[in-house]
Amino acid sequence: MRVAIVWNNDRTGVINRFGQPRRGEYGRETFDNVVAALQEGGHDTLLCEGDKGLLTTLERFMPPDPQARPSGIVFNRAFGIQGECYYTHVPAMLEMAGVPYTGPSPLGHGLADDKVITKRLIRDRGVPTPNFRVMRRGTEGTGDLRFPVVVKPRHEDNSFGLQLVHEPAQLSEAVEVVVTQYGQDALVEEYIDGREICVALLGNGELEVLPSVEIDLDETGLMTWEAKYLAAASRPQICPAQIGGSLATLLQEISVASFRACECRDYARVDLRIDRSGQPFVLEINSMPGLSLQSPYTTAAMTAGHSYSSIVNRILDVAHTRYFGVGSP
Repeated sequence: MRVAIVWNNDRTGVINRFGQPRRGEYGRETFDNVVAALQEGGHDTLLCEGDKGLLTTLERFMPPDPQARPSGIVFNRAFGIQGECYYTHVPAMLEMAGVPYTGPSPLGHGLADDKVITKRLIRDRGVPTPNFRVMRRGTEGTGDLRFPVVVKPRHEDNSFGLQLVHEPAQLSEAVEVVVTQYGQDALVEEYIDGREICVALLGNGELEVLPSVEIDLDETGLMTWEAKYLAAASRPQICPAQIGGSLATLLQEISVASFRACECRDYARVDLRIDRSGQPFVLEINSMPGLSLQSPYTTAAMTAGHSYSSIVNRILDVAHTRYFGVGSP
C-alpha cells in the first residue's frame, strides 16, 4: 500500500511569511524510524513536506483511482509551519483533496490544541482538571485560584513557555512573557504537586489503554521543554506506573472520556497529575503524541508487547479500518 509520511522540516514552502511561526525544530531520526517501520510492514512509502506543494506531491505518489477510491493513505506527522492552529492545516488540506490520513480531523486537532477549550470540554464530561483562568495582562482578578500556579501559552505544545509562579506579584510578568513571545492568551492554572502520569490510547470504537507511564520529575516539579528534549535533562520513565487498581481504573476512564470529548481519533496521549491525596487531574491531551523511541507513547506501547514497527503499523491499521472497515493491506 502507498503510505505518504507527511512532516514539516523545510519551512520555505509557503506563499508569504505571515502570522505566528511555529516554534521548535524536529530531528529527522524519528521520521526515518516511522518510514522504516512502515516499509517493514510491506508498504511503499514517501516522506514529504506538509507545505503548499503537498497536494501536487500526493497526486503524483497516489494518483486518483478510476473507481474514485483513494489509492493510498497519509501517515500524518505534520506539526504545521505558521499561522493559527498549526496541527489543523495538513488535515484540512487532505480533507479537501479526499486523501485518508491518520489522526484527528481538523476539528479534533483544534479542540485538543486549545488548552482552554479542552479543559471546558472535559469538565463537561465530569473529568477533573486544575482550576484556571485565561489572562491577557496578568492584572485580571485570579478569583479563587490558589498559588503556586502554572502559566503557559493557550495554544502551544511541547511545554513551550511553561512557568511556575509562586506569588501573585510575579503573575503579571509571567503573563506578559507569554503574550509577548507567543502572541496569544496565557492559561493560568493551579499547580498540582504530585506525580506526573501519561496514558496512551489506541483505537476508535473500543479504545485500547496502554500501560501508564510515570515521568520522574526533578526538584522543579515541571516538565519544561528543556526537560523533555535536552539529553542532559531527560527524565526517567517508569512503565507500568505503580498505581493501585481502583486509581488505575479511574485514570483509564477519565483518559478515555478526554479522548472522546476532544474528538480524537486513532491514537492520543493524556497527561495527568495525581496530587498528594491521590486525586487525579487531567492537564491536557496530545492529539498527535510523539513517536520517538524515547517518547512516553512508544514506552507504553513497548511495555504492552509491541515493537516499534508493530505500533506504527498498528496506528496505520486503526486509521485504515476507520475509513474502510478493514486493516491496511
